[in-house]
This record gives sequence, C-alpha cells and structure tokens, in this order.
Amino acid sequence: MEPPGAGRTRRRGAALEEAILRAAVDELTESGYAGLTMDRVAGRAGTNKNAVYRRWPNRLALGIAAYRRLTTTVQPPDTGDLRGDVLEMLRRANRHWSSPLGAILRELLAAAGGASEFLTQLPEESSDATAAAWLTILGRAVARGEASPEALHPRVATVAIVLLRNEFVVRGVPTAPDEVLVEIVDEVYLPLVRHRGADSARPRHG
Repeated sequence: MEPPGAGRTRRRGAALEEAILRAAVDELTESGYAGLTMDRVAGRAGTNKNAVYRRWPNRLALGIAAYRRLTTTVQPPDTGDLRGDVLEMLRRANRHWSSPLGAILRELLAAAGGASEFLTQLPEESSDATAAAWLTILGRAVARGEASPEALHPRVATVAIVLLRNEFVVRGVPTAPDEVLVEIVDEVYLPLVRHRGADSARPRHG
C-alpha cells in the first residue's frame, strides 16, 4: 500500500495559488458564480478547502480573482471622430455585458452589493481605469478641436458608460438596443461635452 499522497507533487506558494485560480476560472466559466463553491474549486485544484480560504477569505473574493483572469485590457478606439469613438466604446461594452462573461460580471456585482472593497477589484468598476480610457478619447477630441479642454473632467468623460451600465445593473436588461446607445451619445454625451465648452466661451457680466 502506498501512503496517502504518494506520487503527487506537493505544491506550495505561487504554484498552488495558480492551480487554485485555474480551477476557479474553469468552475466560473462552466457554472457561473452561482455554481462556484470553495469545495468544488479545492477538489478541482487537487488541494483542500483550507488552502483556498488562506488565499481568498470568501467565495466572492475568489470569484472576482477568477473573473479578472478572464478579462483583457482593450485600447480605446481611435476612429478620428468623437462620436465614432464614444459609440464604439459603448458597443464594445454592450457586447461584453451581453455575453456569458458579462452575465458572470452581473452576478458578481449583485453579490458585492455596494461593497467598494470588492467593486474596485473589478476592471469595469475601477473608476481610475474607466476614467483613463474615456479621458483618452476625450483628450483626442480636444486635440482635434472637437471639444473644449473644460470638458476633460472624469465625470463628464465617463457619463456615457455610466448610463449604459445602469441599463444592465438598474433596469436589468439582457442587452441594450443599438438605438439606446445612439441616444446616449447624441442626446446626452455630445451635448454635455459641447455645453462645457460653450460655458467657458460665453462672456460673463457683472
């Protein structure tokens, strides 16, 4: 009889952490966040549940870490036109939120509630990362003369993606029709950006 564990390599540190994360990614993609459990991840990784809990204190933290493995950083579009750039960014986000991966994201957001310590770990919910991408687009528009430098404000830059996010998170839609994206751009975003420039150019009295 071989002793328990004979023939298996005992993994520690980074190697064990990587095995757990790979197992969590597989569980998340196969069963969604609802089907993700510490027991199943531990079994799939060939370790015990305590090893998982030592690295991630709860299921949500592990789910977010696994989700981050599934996402990639995409460069902002550069169509040569502010309207085209904003519309393309919204269409990309809409495709993502409507996809199976987006469904996982919505599950994670629902589980996190308003807990900022979890929300900031999600790429889509990181205010700094989101603002940076949208400020890049708006900065190009300023350089082309399409917008005033006064429009370069994080809240102004990100208002379009916030409105689209609300369609999914607040209204619970499975996908946003393209006409909704066009409406966000033409009725809200572009008028807001142009208004910021107009305010600075308008003479002040008194």
